[in-house]
Amino acid sequence: MAQNEIAAIRALLGSKPRPVGWPDRRQRLDEIGSVWPVASDVSFSPVDINGIAGEWSTVAGSDNSRVLLFLHGGGYCSGSIVSHRRMVSEAGRAGGVRTLAIDYRLAPENPFPAAVDDAVTAWYFREVKEELPACLWLVSPWTDLTMSGPTLITKDAVDPLMHKGYLYELAEAYLGPAADRKNPFVSPLFANLTGMPPTLVQVGSAETLLNDATRLATAAGEADVPVTLEIWPHMIHAWHLWNAHLESGREALGDAGSFMRKHL
Repeated sequence: MAQNEIAAIRALLGSKPRPVGWPDRRQRLDEIGSVWPVASDVSFSPVDINGIAGEWSTVAGSDNSRVLLFLHGGGYCSGSIVSHRRMVSEAGRAGGVRTLAIDYRLAPENPFPAAVDDAVTAWYFREVKEELPACLWLVSPWTDLTMSGPTLITKDAVDPLMHKGYLYELAEAYLGPAADRKNPFVSPLFANLTGMPPTLVQVGSAETLLNDATRLATAAGEADVPVTLEIWPHMIHAWHLWNAHLESGREALGDAGSFMRKHL
């Protein structure tokens, strides 16, 4: 069943070629990320965070005192609240929390460190100042912008989305040619992870970024961070997005929700 369902998602992703310009790429990700609407019982409300657009989501029974601060994917150049709305709202349902999704600024119009600055602003908006989150949930993370992971090559033939050439294009747009790609605010793989909160890393076996996830989990473990690594067979980059018609997406969100409930 899982392979049949992911095959349908692959067909959806392959139904059109990847657009060329950033506006068209952003529109395409919004389209494929929101091809199935959010559940009818989810309530949304916009919020302005010192000029940064955000959106709260809640479902009945959510504990409003507990918040999932959600930073969407898209290689720092695309992705939005719209593209990830169903994913984040269902993650909130699974965790029994309300969610705050952030529309951080995108490159190349707003290169590094704009996205990082916006994430920090949103965290301070929660009035927690220097406190760390109770836990971290990482989905198909891009942790090494030096692009040294071997699965960038070994998984290229099975990954329908994240190819090495495209990742180089994203990194160039985000960082420019002169940036230090081992800067820990750019590539968390090279950060000192000591003292980080419990972390759940979820990645698909059919991803070029598989090794980015496994190496980060190893580095976190070596730094005595409580870390859980899940490698999902046959799954592709950020498969949670299509949870409406992908059982493995719903199950992965369920695992994330259990992880949040344990640590919040």
